[in-house]
Amino acid sequence: MPVQAAQWTEFLSCPICYNEFDSSGHKPISLGCSHTVCKTCLLKLHRKACPFDQTAINTDIDLLPVNSALLQLVGAQVGTSQAVTLSSAVEVGHYEVCRVCVEELALYLKPISGEKGVVTLSPSVLSRPMQRKLVTLVNCQLVEEEGRLRAVRAGRSLGERTVTELILQHQNPQQLSANLWAAVRARGCQFLGPATQEDALKLVLLALEDGSALSRKVLVLFVVQKLEARFPQASKTSIGHVVQLLYRASCFKVTKRDEDSSLMQLKEEFRAYEALRREHDAQIVHIAMEAGLRISPEQWSSLLYGDLIHKSHMQSIIDKLQSPESFAKSVQELTIVLQRTGDPANLNSLRPHLELLANIDHNPDAAAAPWWEELESVMLAVKVVVHGLVEFIHNFSRKSHETAQPQPNSKYKTSICRDLRQQGGCPRGSNFWPELKSNFTLIIPGMNSHFILNYNVTILTYTIQPLRTTSEDMKT
Repeated sequence: MPVQAAQWTEFLSCPICYNEFDSSGHKPISLGCSHTVCKTCLLKLHRKACPFDQTAINTDIDLLPVNSALLQLVGAQVGTSQAVTLSSAVEVGHYEVCRVCVEELALYLKPISGEKGVVTLSPSVLSRPMQRKLVTLVNCQLVEEEGRLRAVRAGRSLGERTVTELILQHQNPQQLSANLWAAVRARGCQFLGPATQEDALKLVLLALEDGSALSRKVLVLFVVQKLEARFPQASKTSIGHVVQLLYRASCFKVTKRDEDSSLMQLKEEFRAYEALRREHDAQIVHIAMEAGLRISPEQWSSLLYGDLIHKSHMQSIIDKLQSPESFAKSVQELTIVLQRTGDPANLNSLRPHLELLANIDHNPDAAAAPWWEELESVMLAVKVVVHGLVEFIHNFSRKSHETAQPQPNSKYKTSICRDLRQQGGCPRGSNFWPELKSNFTLIIPGMNSHFILNYNVTILTYTIQPLRTTSEDMKT
């Protein structure tokens, strides 16, 4: 019975005995399948196979080298490199170069290392997707063919994510939202805001979830009539554009009729809100990619849902839409971006290394392990591009020079305050509480005196001061 693997953030401890890796009794040994277990637990296995996925261990456990990259992260004594048994001294030389590259890359995970083998929430220069991909590379066993194949794929994945991160660093976040919705509108579609869009999709589902077939005009009128009480800004035109977005996503089965409007019926696989919403979100992400926009999962979650809790959902959609050609296309897009900015960080020097990584066969069914020369060139390229990203973030990124404003209380007084602060507007529409568009003053009656409350909607602050009144005013 396979054992359940630990979370990726627990990569500094043994997933079987839960002891933190060290250089004595709990040395980390990575297997060809990229699972890492302490040597003590490996020697206790009843059969020579990974306890998590049952992959056979083809090399004697005593001959598998200790993962020195993980040891340095837990602060253990690494010492001299362990001798490995390979076919020739040339292969050993290639292995040593690759091992050093992985160790140097692993140091970028050190700021997030924590006690008892679990990473902390300390800020890291690398984004969470970069950290996950780097952890995957660090756990590859290079002396095994399967491990080398996984290391090459992990290197390609790291290079692809590096390009995306560099493009994101060069984008103007203030213009990103405007460019996205302009691209959506250019295709005859529309996004009405997180709350309105969700209700519109649920009403489309309500009308068609039982297999009914309606014309576009009838469907749009139904949704508008149901929405107009709470969202007066939802017109037939705007709802028609929402329906068009679902049409572009191939959510409907269309039946044409002679001399009459076509009938639209939801396909069976989209007659649940989660499935329909996922296809809707995937279509918007696809439009953004067509427009050359690179948006992080956190930004997608904020744009489409008005919160940050859907970033994993958006990350899965982004990963699914990635194609083998996406990497090479992203490198070209980065080159164009650098031409516009003048490339002060000389990032164009990374292009040969990125192109090398983009040419790696991403097919997981590829059986041939890479030659040692190829593995060395891949590891060196990964080290160069990741280092280039880190240096750019430290020295040229606008975000690294922004000083965080002190926020003694992270909670917002109302949901309106949160939306205005995080999104710069209200997703409920322009007609929601219109009286709050300007500052206002309230008089608060008290037992012995009155108070004046002055609320500044622009900066979301208020002041309270006593109201000086006479006894006659108090009676009034």
